[in-house]
Order: sequence, then C-alpha cells, then structure tokens
Amino acid sequence: MFGLGFPEMVIVLVAIVVLFFGNEKISEIAKGLGKFTGNFKKGKEEMEKEIKKVKKELI
Repeated sequence: MFGLGFPEMVIVLVAIVVLFFGNEKISEIAKGLGKFTGNFKKGKEEMEKEIKKVKKELI
C-alpha cells in the first residue's frame, strides 16, 4: 500500500494516534490496557486452575 512496508505503516499509525489523542490520553489508554492485560492474565490462570481441578475430580 503506497509502497510502505509494515514498519513504516506502524510509524505512520503511531504518529496519527499521537496527533489525534495527545500524549496525556495515550498514557491513560496504555495504563488501561496494562490493567486489562493483568486482569485477563489473572482470569486465565484461575480458569486453568479450575480446569485442572475438575480434571482431577473426574479421574
């Protein structure tokens, strides 16, 4: 697309996001994504524990 490779497209997208949202909003978004990732990881680990627990009960 327009002779741009993946790295160039990422740089252009990041520049557009910075112009659109501004630095403060980006830091808030990143903070929220970090919290989401942490909560998702905790939930995944809890689900894996429950699955292992049920497996043991069935065997």
